[in-house]
Amino acid sequence: MLEEAAARVAGRLGPGTVRVALVAGSGIQLGLGGWQRGDPVPYAEIFPFAIHALLGHTPTLTPWRRGGDIALVFDGRFHLYQGYSPAQAAAIPRLSALLGAPVYLATNASGALDAEIAPGSLVVIRDHINLQGANPLVGEWGRWRKPMFPDMTNAYDPALRRAALAHATAVGFAVREGIYVGLLGPSYETPAEVRMLGAMGADVVGMSTVQEVIAAVHCGMRVAVLSLASNPAAGLAGRPLTHEEVLEAGEAAKGKLAMLLDRLVDDIVAGRA
Repeated sequence: MLEEAAARVAGRLGPGTVRVALVAGSGIQLGLGGWQRGDPVPYAEIFPFAIHALLGHTPTLTPWRRGGDIALVFDGRFHLYQGYSPAQAAAIPRLSALLGAPVYLATNASGALDAEIAPGSLVVIRDHINLQGANPLVGEWGRWRKPMFPDMTNAYDPALRRAALAHATAVGFAVREGIYVGLLGPSYETPAEVRMLGAMGADVVGMSTVQEVIAAVHCGMRVAVLSLASNPAAGLAGRPLTHEEVLEAGEAAKGKLAMLLDRLVDDIVAGRA
């Protein structure tokens, strides 16, 4: 069904080469300066399963063009906590790979497990810990596309990470590399869980992204993930956590994030990263 969906989307894209797929996290809106924005396509017209609404996400795929280059911008993702299966949560990178995208560039919002990571900081993910209790490769996916047992040593591409760190610093982010731990959600973590996750070596925590990265690596894509630390994790801030806080952090950072992504995508297209 995804192969059929990719054929339909390719027909709507027309001529050109897909160079990168970008995915927006909660409260984050993506666009590319100097590129021409195409018509958004609702996810309901693309994916072969029901689409659930979620505050802070606009479920559309928007193609952006510059000359013969195409960037696929996915506004919103699929979370396990919404009731999607692991395969459905991984549908965006798989569709991107089928459309020829060699790079998967994802953003997300996260909670900081380290008190030194201030709200509004950017963490360039260098590794992850999967505590979501799921993996999108379970079942027949290894037969659909090999290898059945993909290596995850460099799941987060080192060259893309270096470029992201440099550009984040240049546009004014407080930035560092870190480890993302993915939990199921949708409840936020307890203070005891936050202490456990920090002891495990994680720097930021969220409820997304991990299924996508595993699928993207399985499909042979280079991956980079930019995590906006929207708030301290439970027990570190001295106040309850809210989804509105996450959305506000995305709104506040959108200007710098747009500049960073413009530069990073230029490096990807030019082969500098």
